[in-house]
Amino acid sequence: MNFYNVQVKTDIQKSGYESLDLTEEQFEQMMSEAADMAHKSYAPYSKFHVGAVALLENGEMVSGSNQENAAYPSGLCAERTTVFYTNAHYPNTAITHLMIYAETEESGVVVSPISPCAACRQVLIEKESIQGSPIKLILVGRDSVYVIPSARDLVPLSFVPDSLKGE
Repeated sequence: MNFYNVQVKTDIQKSGYESLDLTEEQFEQMMSEAADMAHKSYAPYSKFHVGAVALLENGEMVSGSNQENAAYPSGLCAERTTVFYTNAHYPNTAITHLMIYAETEESGVVVSPISPCAACRQVLIEKESIQGSPIKLILVGRDSVYVIPSARDLVPLSFVPDSLKGE
């Protein structure tokens, strides 16, 4: 696979896309859209461009990019942009997968995949809690792809809506 000069070399290619619960076409479409979203991000301060694509249980794909602001750091990450858009337009539809792709203006696609920041992790964990199912995270780098079965795997001692009830 080659998207915007990204060579993805992973066990996914060897073991098949079924390990992701995706078809090769879905994976490629998500990769293409994530890279496109990164190119559409507004990142004049950090010069770090991120695109995210959510695959919904109904087969729709929703995407977003990071958006910075001169009152740095009051911008919004690509992951939260995507999840919030999904919640607004598909409020009762679960996200099954979220792909995250990043590149810098100086060196292009990140070598190793990036993971969501703490604020994005919290939003993803809450989305999982509300929808009652995990979101499979696909983190893309130039040389590898990490597949995380659930956002909760990134924050094992997470604060979820039931925590407010003392549970």
